[in-house]
Amino acid sequence: MTTVPVTASKNYNIVIGHGLLGTIGTEVRKLGKAEKICIVSETTVWPLYGEIVQESLEREGFAVCSYVFPAGEASKNGTVFLELLNFLAARQLSRSDMIVALGGGVVGDLGGFAAACFLRGIRFVQVPTTLLAAVDSSVGGKTAINLPAGKNLAGAFCQPSLVLCDLDTLASLPEAVFRDGCAEVIKYAMLYDPALFAYLEEAGPGFDREQVVSRCVTLKRDVVREDEFDTGARMKLNLGHTVGHAVEAESAFALSHGQGVAIGMAVICRAANIPDCGRLLALLERFGLPTDTRYPAEVLICHMLSDKKRTGGTVNLIIPRAIGDCAVVPTPVDRLESILEAGL
Repeated sequence: MTTVPVTASKNYNIVIGHGLLGTIGTEVRKLGKAEKICIVSETTVWPLYGEIVQESLEREGFAVCSYVFPAGEASKNGTVFLELLNFLAARQLSRSDMIVALGGGVVGDLGGFAAACFLRGIRFVQVPTTLLAAVDSSVGGKTAINLPAGKNLAGAFCQPSLVLCDLDTLASLPEAVFRDGCAEVIKYAMLYDPALFAYLEEAGPGFDREQVVSRCVTLKRDVVREDEFDTGARMKLNLGHTVGHAVEAESAFALSHGQGVAIGMAVICRAANIPDCGRLLALLERFGLPTDTRYPAEVLICHMLSDKKRTGGTVNLIIPRAIGDCAVVPTPVDRLESILEAGL
């Protein structure tokens, strides 16, 4: 088991290991006074892990309720968000009570945003059950829902009180969902860690789960400690995301987040024309991730102009210079089309 401490506006631990779901009641009890827990989950995850989490919490004396919504990115919307807030109000959760977000990135985003807003803020615990959520979205306090105009446009920074990552849940992932998480793992290697990149090239999808998850989480922890509110160094974590979110949106989310990030990294790497581009493309392909899109530049730009990373007449693009060396480059919007065309 590995514990990674996070120092931010709220300090908390990320606990990574096997067989942890059955201990969640004990871990949550350590967080202080609470009587009621609402488990927020979705229809794919709840049948797999809901019972063990609920029973563990009830053994510690918590009154437990559960809000389970339809699985998928399409549920990360204002309607489901308001339904969840009304559910919490009807169950009379107080400011000392908690949400446990059990699931992947959609659950963490939705449950975390509800925690940030309900009663002007209650505590929540992230229990990621996908590789993508484990290495990225459960850590750092970003929570959000989508608007018709774009992805993650309504949200808040809200640090969890605990992240409990049971690696046993990764064994139940469909291959496509596991590959989505691999896109984020490759992103961390591309941004910060040539040694991790080389290890992934050698090990492929059979990489050591605890070693890689712990390394990615530690890298993100360090970035969050330096720039919690995403005004400087943390912007680099958006490598591949500006183009990736545009691809996701244009596909009406038929393409997953991991697929979008993989395409976005490939596009921006080809546009930058760096010597290491071939290694990145080969690694993405080894992990079964796409590197191309059929959507033209002029279509993607329409989505990119609504991206939350836009500032006035510029969009902050994360441009690779080498493996382990990427830069935040404020890019005028009138240059986006030529950059995209070079990368497509």
